Amino acid sequence: MLAAYNPLLTLLLKRRGYHPLSRLTDVGLLVIYCLKDVTLLTGSHGFPELIGVAVVTGLHLWKRNMLLSIAAGTIVYMLLVQFIF
Repeated sequence: MLAAYNPLLTLLLKRRGYHPLSRLTDVGLLVIYCLKDVTLLTGSHGFPELIGVAVVTGLHLWKRNMLLSIAAGTIVYMLLVQFIF
């Protein structure tokens, strides 16, 4: 349905080859966007964010389940921010 309204998406979906850096670039942009407002010189110095990213990365490499890793990382981050930092 979306491909009918977006010609660029149509071209990307028709492409037969898959470039491995395209997925890495998407994930990298999301990580940069999530960490853009972290201040290392004040507050908690970015420790809750760093621990949250480590949990997401470790859990995803272990279980290969995106929903589980993102949910667990979010829960760990929120617990750290609310109760520890």
